[in-house]
Amino acid sequence: MSRKVFLFIAMSLDGYIAGNNDNIDFLSTVEVPGEDYGYAAFQQEVDTVIWGRKTYDKVLTIDPQFSHKDKRCIVLSRTRQGRDNHVEFFNGPVTELIGSLKQQEGKNIYCDGGGEVIYELLQHGLIDRMIVSVIPHLVGDGVHLFKGGRPEQALKLTRSLTFPSGLVQLWYEKK
Repeated sequence: MSRKVFLFIAMSLDGYIAGNNDNIDFLSTVEVPGEDYGYAAFQQEVDTVIWGRKTYDKVLTIDPQFSHKDKRCIVLSRTRQGRDNHVEFFNGPVTELIGSLKQQEGKNIYCDGGGEVIYELLQHGLIDRMIVSVIPHLVGDGVHLFKGGRPEQALKLTRSLTFPSGLVQLWYEKK
């Protein structure tokens, strides 16, 4: 089985993954005890996580215990090199990284953002499945999930789920 690149991410109804100053407080509007929106099951399908450096820095403020210790974690950075606790930094082209990862044995690859990384992956048609959770909240301004200027891509909706919190989860596969 060939490894695939999956995006599992949440955005506001108006398309933002973060507000101004990288504020993600809107995500808490759908927090419900015992509901993880399929995240734990998704985590069983992946063994590698890719983050942009800004997303990694944000993860450390939210999750100081670092819940991805059981996965290979790669942070894309223009400046940082080597390793830092549980992650390795990668400075080369994302196409080179994904090409290398797909040649290795393992489970699927999880991209957790941010906007710049997602843009680069889409620019090169490297995302095989997008799982986008839409939060019923209008952020107004901030970091868009999908930056403009990337190539047009056709997707196939494979699943849509609705939850009592108002969150709608959309699953798309690359055509």
